[in-house]
Parts: sequence; structure tokens; C-alpha cells
Amino acid sequence: MSTKQILIAGFGGQGVLFAGKLLAYKGLIADKQVSWLPSYGPEMRGGTANCSVIISDTPVGSPIISNPDVLVAMNLPSLRKYENEVVRDGIIIVDSSLIAEKVERDDVTVYYVPATKMAKDEGFATLANMILMGKLMKACVEIGFDGVEAAVAKVVPPRKANLIDVNLKAIKAGYDFE
Repeated sequence: MSTKQILIAGFGGQGVLFAGKLLAYKGLIADKQVSWLPSYGPEMRGGTANCSVIISDTPVGSPIISNPDVLVAMNLPSLRKYENEVVRDGIIIVDSSLIAEKVERDDVTVYYVPATKMAKDEGFATLANMILMGKLMKACVEIGFDGVEAAVAKVVPPRKANLIDVNLKAIKAGYDFE
């Protein structure tokens, strides 16, 4: 794997930080070096939010990501802000339910996933973030699907343990989305 730098960005309330925490736990479970750096505006819900996750075979020197290998954009302002920061041959995953515009670059691999619509249709309207994480696990073989059950069990608080299965179902829906 070496090092994978992932930036997840959207509005507060979309589960951006939760999604990043899931990836961080997944990395820890795989015995990798991990950095998780949340960032959100003062508005929290409805304001801007992004989360930087670094998963590496070697110690992480800084949690700051200037040029992510992977961008998960959950709204148009995030796509426009970070699209050009993604490394050449990187991956951009777009929630196409909320973002009608297309990525303008041709040197990255782009996945358009109607995550918000899929989540509503499947009956778990608040889990578009987990659908996008499933797609990321499929698109980025270094991250993969292994260990996802243990990571979800770690990141979902004990008082909400009844939500573990629905989170796994949402991740699987994103993983299987073509």
C-alpha cells in the first residue's frame, strides 16, 4: 500500500467525519499507520466539513493533505474546491444525486454514485456517506473490503449498536454499485 491520502468533503450533517473515522479504524484494524483530521466550519450542520485520512505502511509525518490520492465529494462546492488538488491518476468519487456537474479533468478516474438517492430508496436516508465508502473500498484496492465489519463495530457507538447492520448494508450497496 505504501501511503493512501483520502479527503472526504461535504456539508456538515452528511456524515463526512463519521466516514473518515470508519476508514481510520479500518486502517488501524489492518495494522497500518493512520491519521484522521476532521475539519468543519462553525455552523456544523449545513456548514462545510471535510476529513483527511492517511493510511500508510510507514509512520505518518503530518496529518495535512495537500494533494489527495482519493477525493470523495458529497456536494458541489467540495468538488469544485478540491477537484484540481487530486493527484494525477487519482480517484474522485462524486455523489451524483447532489452534484449534476461532471469532473473536468481527464487524468483521474471518476465514479459517479447516486448515493443520496440510493440511500433514500433503500430506506436508510442518512447513510449516503456509507454508500460512498463502499464505492471507495471497491475503487481503491489498497483499502479494500476486508475488516469492514470490525471497523463499523468500532465506529458505531454502543448505544446505537442496532445500526451496525444497516451501515454494513449501505457499505455493501456502494461496493456493489456499478
